[in-house]
Amino acid sequence: MNPFTFSAAFITFFSVVGPPKVLLAFAGLAQTHPVRQLRTIALISSGAAVLVGLVTGITAPWLLDLFHISTPALQLAGGAIFFVYAVGLVLGMHLGSDGPHQDAPDIAGGVRELLMPYIVSPLAMTAVLIEAAARYSVGWRSTVVGAYVCVIALDLVCVLVLTRLLSRTHHTTIELLGRLLGLLLAAVGVDLFLDGLSDLGVHILGRH
Repeated sequence: MNPFTFSAAFITFFSVVGPPKVLLAFAGLAQTHPVRQLRTIALISSGAAVLVGLVTGITAPWLLDLFHISTPALQLAGGAIFFVYAVGLVLGMHLGSDGPHQDAPDIAGGVRELLMPYIVSPLAMTAVLIEAAARYSVGWRSTVVGAYVCVIALDLVCVLVLTRLLSRTHHTTIELLGRLLGLLLAAVGVDLFLDGLSDLGVHILGRH
């Protein structure tokens, strides 16, 4: 692997699906799931995220060709979906979850709660597809997938190490941080959407 390109890809994935964005989702689950169950959920969801990233990254050029999707269209779709999800966080509406937590939350329910923010994150999948399809080279796609897997592994380590701390975090603190993060993520979604418009040739002041 080329160290420079690997580090660039790693930084990209760290910014869209790194611990700062993932830990808050696990903190919400920690309020209703016991420590051992939360660790199991972390292992399963991280494994699923790696599998999705591997398949998406390796097949990216063919996926985009198969569905006749351009990079700008992917940016527009990913930005719009993530913007809606982020606005839900700001308003206290956890889109993609099963709604109110059950009296006896199970592992399957916990994994479902992590589908949108972690396992199949719109921002992460958009980044994987765009980065992997940038060059028709198996070596480059392997670099992209390797960087993505490293970030997911880092997420898993952080969750496992901080599980007890997350379970002791007050619910009000989590809600407050979730709404603040939602505002920041909404801006990221808008930025990705504007990138898509810019790539389509739409002139936007202040963007190059």
